[in-house]
Amino acid sequence: MTGNQNGIDMAPESRGPKHKKDMTRRKVVVAGVGAVAAVAAGGAVVATASADTTGGTKATPAGSTTASAGEECYRLTSETTEGPYYIDADKIRQDITEDKEGIPFTLRIKVIDSESCAPIGNAAVDIWHCDALGLYSGYESFSEGGGTAPTDAPSGTPSGAPSGVPTGEPPSGGGGGGGHEEPTSDTRYLRGTWKTDKKGFVTFRTVFPGWYRGRCVHVHTKVHVNGEWTEAGYEGGTTCHTGQFFFDEEAVLASAEVEPYSTSTTERTTLDEDTIYDGSGTQGGLLKLKYRKNDIAKGITGTITVGVDPDATNTGTDD
Repeated sequence: MTGNQNGIDMAPESRGPKHKKDMTRRKVVVAGVGAVAAVAAGGAVVATASADTTGGTKATPAGSTTASAGEECYRLTSETTEGPYYIDADKIRQDITEDKEGIPFTLRIKVIDSESCAPIGNAAVDIWHCDALGLYSGYESFSEGGGTAPTDAPSGTPSGAPSGVPTGEPPSGGGGGGGHEEPTSDTRYLRGTWKTDKKGFVTFRTVFPGWYRGRCVHVHTKVHVNGEWTEAGYEGGTTCHTGQFFFDEEAVLASAEVEPYSTSTTERTTLDEDTIYDGSGTQGGLLKLKYRKNDIAKGITGTITVGVDPDATNTGTDD
């Protein structure tokens, strides 16, 4: 990667003490840069989900002098397992759609230090999620396609579980359990990595995710700090956050009326039924969504502030 692409400075700007850096080398392959497009304005807009961090109670400001006036310090955003379908070679791009069909979805993330409220610039943020019918790129063989239930489970599935009751991430998912699976194809749609700006913001353009057996609609994410942006991509550093973003039921039900989501025959797991979402609102990864009332097909915008500990290591691979 060159020092500047599409007007965004990609020069190294490492953050944090050097001795905190994880010596494990992390390298991502550079690909084309996609343009970010905002959802078109106009028409009645539905705004859903609370900005609260504890499911209804506003977070208490930390009182740090580094926080800007009126800005609240968020508690640490919930950590989750990485899931079996993370690929540590995601493309450096903001538009991860490729040729996938679905409702346009713009995801805007702000990454801050949960203790000081200071924005974390120059961090590498990964996102990845399934397509409108529940398939993950790189792992299509783990599902029959069309959003139907998978035909085989990864090794290590817990024994003695009650019949018909999901106990974690199903084979076609990537939310938790099962251990990491090696990719079975070279597709990489709906996956990407980009850097936060000086104010801690990063924006991705994609499509609204679909669903699959045993999980509610969600997007995976990782935040990496203390690494370097080079011509080869992002190298080194530490993974300080591994989590997931979630969608309220109103938006998901509306999306289910739009093709290709409406063609899915898979039974859907609701947000309240999900085994990964912890019910804590924004702290647990619940997105604030905006879209046109009665016309969600035009596009959705999701926003969230992610509070992290830049000195921690959270790879989501302990389970």
